[in-house]
Amino acid sequence: MSPRSASVNEELRRRSRERLLQAAVELVSERGYEATTLGDIADRAGSARGLVSYYFPGKRQLLQSAVHRLMHRTLEERLESEPRTEDGRERMARAIDAILGLTRDQPVLMRQHMAGLLQAEGFVQCPEQQRLAQLLRDTMAGYGSPDAGTDYPMLRALLMGAVYSALVPGVPMPIPTLRAELFKRYRLDWEMGVPPETEVPGGTCETDLSRFFATGRQPEDQAADRPEHRTGDAPDRLTDEQPVGRSDRQADARADGQSK
Repeated sequence: MSPRSASVNEELRRRSRERLLQAAVELVSERGYEATTLGDIADRAGSARGLVSYYFPGKRQLLQSAVHRLMHRTLEERLESEPRTEDGRERMARAIDAILGLTRDQPVLMRQHMAGLLQAEGFVQCPEQQRLAQLLRDTMAGYGSPDAGTDYPMLRALLMGAVYSALVPGVPMPIPTLRAELFKRYRLDWEMGVPPETEVPGGTCETDLSRFFATGRQPEDQAADRPEHRTGDAPDRLTDEQPVGRSDRQADARADGQSK
């Protein structure tokens, strides 16, 4: 049997990382942060335990990356929902509602995420965080900001403050109150976005978040590929139709070994 090409190994590593991100979100949401171990996450992902430390320095960094992915994909989904629009004010409203909605629907994850950001290691500059930042920066630019690079950090700070205020134990602020303040700052009409009283298709408090961690290659993943990872024009790639099972763990280990 001929050895796998570099492009196939790269895709196997990408899928392994995706499964770890998804497993981290699922388990912390179900059990809480302290009750979830890296071994639990590896087992849920169907990956060799040694691969967790290959991709992430530790559990806190893994969870940060996982929640940033969840935030990025939630925001992306809300911005591109029907009816599609390029109106900057409407897209800003959708962005605010996406983050507040995630706070309402996934309080355990978001509370732990905020706590992690206050640790000594602070903000993890991972690919997931960078994609989330770019999406918010683009939203700020579409809103009409003459300097999105300067105005984006303030939007980020206001959203983080709203998440914290909604989740602080004992004295949480109501989501509609926080929404009203953010909408007032950005001069948005209450009817824009998805008002709290609006029925959202599929309801809220979703437990199946797998669509945010698809194993198929996403367009932004292709754009983020580093040139040095490519070897020629080999068309090798894996598809969603290929099964994910016990052989993936063996493939992960082989891909890991060949990458060293």
